[in-house]
Amino acid sequence: MTMSGREIVGTPQLALQWARIQARLQAEVGEVEYRTWLRTMTLAGLDGDELTHHLPTRFLRDWVRKHYGDRLNTLWQAENPAIRRVEIRVAGVNGTTGPVPVETAVAASDEPAKAPARAQDPFEPHPELAAALDPRFTFDAFVVGKSNEFAHACARRVAESPASAGFTPFFLYGGVGLGKTHLMHAITAELTKTARKPLAIAYMSAEKFMYRFIAAIRANTTMDFKAQVRGLDILLIDDLQFLIGKDNTQEEFFHTFNYLTEAGKQIVMSADRAPTALSGLDDRLRTRLGSGIVADLQVSTYELRLAILAAKAEQAGVDVPRQVMEFLAHKVTANNRELEGAINRVMVHARLFNRPITLESTHDVLHDVLKTVDRKITIEEIQKRVAEHFGLKLSDMASARRARAVARPRQVAMYLAKQLTSRSLPEIGRKFGNRDHTTVMHAVSRINELSQADQSFAEDVELLRRMLEAG
Repeated sequence: MTMSGREIVGTPQLALQWARIQARLQAEVGEVEYRTWLRTMTLAGLDGDELTHHLPTRFLRDWVRKHYGDRLNTLWQAENPAIRRVEIRVAGVNGTTGPVPVETAVAASDEPAKAPARAQDPFEPHPELAAALDPRFTFDAFVVGKSNEFAHACARRVAESPASAGFTPFFLYGGVGLGKTHLMHAITAELTKTARKPLAIAYMSAEKFMYRFIAAIRANTTMDFKAQVRGLDILLIDDLQFLIGKDNTQEEFFHTFNYLTEAGKQIVMSADRAPTALSGLDDRLRTRLGSGIVADLQVSTYELRLAILAAKAEQAGVDVPRQVMEFLAHKVTANNRELEGAINRVMVHARLFNRPITLESTHDVLHDVLKTVDRKITIEEIQKRVAEHFGLKLSDMASARRARAVARPRQVAMYLAKQLTSRSLPEIGRKFGNRDHTTVMHAVSRINELSQADQSFAEDVELLRRMLEAG
């Protein structure tokens, strides 16, 4: 046959030499690796001192060139000293050379050529493995607290030293909006930026993994899909719980997972619950998910929420009063995403109308967030919230201590109990260490006087009242 105008010749002796090289390669790299990367490579022929091999896809060609090219040269020169160069080209099913329309994998360094454009199937995703990274989701932008410090430290370790002992697979789990995706993006961004050697990296959701697998089945290119994914150095899969009930995709992911872990590659996964709680996943897969490091992101503490708000305000260059941040940190506790959304709304409103941010304006802007059904506020709840606010023990609310640092918060709690509950003065007094009703009356009067004389104190009390009313 001809190639680029040159005559390619092949002889029985050349075929025998190629058979010996195939046996050597299979013994060196192992059955699984040989079957994945080298089994489809064919001998095209010899032209002068240049020998040519064919592979069916661009991806396989690029991979074999990069990882086995030097070894092929060495083996061929040992078999046939006349050969000075080994070339690997793409050939179609009819034996003609040229590009084959397959989707390409994403590499951190030498990006393989992209396939020519073609009509998109309704179920076919974007023709690259990796999802777009959000530039905001970096390690520097991740606020660390007790509820997420272990997960953050592990993520940093994976980014700095992928596939290190015990850290693959790395499994992150936690509720919505607690930072799983942020850390996944941060790991990917850090690896592509600081890796000491070229790495093939792909980050995608479990849903995208499934759609690409379905597209490969429909296009009869499952071998290409397997080669792309199993050729990665680092695979990051987000929202793994999506695979529950998707048996065929689970099976493919299970084999991909096994292949990459056995090859010593780094796998990072996230889900909304721990591996053992992912009922509906194949037992074989579920037991392997926790074989490396498992880290959870817990609901953020008050201190962490406050730090997140301060970081967002500083990043935006907006002056947000401390009391407003404390109010939001107490109120918006479901997840960090909602918290960031709330402070963003407050800051945007202030900019649009050129108004300062106050507790009143915050309450107005977030009325839909803060609105709750009418409920009965209890004295116990008031005592707990006031104690937390002033950094006291709950027992101080009913203790006999008279120090101002304890007595004043206790008076605030009595005042709020009078304002926010329907309990009588004697009932309130009994909840505060069996105190007389006159003590409660004095507390209410004293807090009113201090609020009129001290604006800062009045705002502090108002903050507590709003938090209790909002729930």
